[in-house]
Amino acid sequence: MRRRDDFTLAVRRGRRAGRPTVVVHLLHPGDADAKTPPLVGFVVARNVGNAVVRNRVRRRLRHLMRPHLDRLAAGSLLVVRANPRAGTARHDELAADLELALDRLLRPASKGRR
Repeated sequence: MRRRDDFTLAVRRGRRAGRPTVVVHLLHPGDADAKTPPLVGFVVARNVGNAVVRNRVRRRLRHLMRPHLDRLAAGSLLVVRANPRAGTARHDELAADLELALDRLLRPASKGRR
């Protein structure tokens, strides 16, 4: 995902799941978007660390996200935002937080909850 409009749409209209190191926003597709592949974007702000740390976190998140792409519906938009703790988190901690957040978003919504 590269367009600002896609990021904004996913963050404002999508469901959100937060963990200590990441926050994940998922917007399920409408009927018109069902033929496009899912798009994933990453937000790693300056509060995570300097440029070297931010790029390392972005690469780690991209690597950790690859096996989960087949779980996303076609046309969905997913934004993974790194929290400041992601800069110092171990690889397994980052992986566990990302997986738990995705699991929460991808399971069917229960009645009474969005």
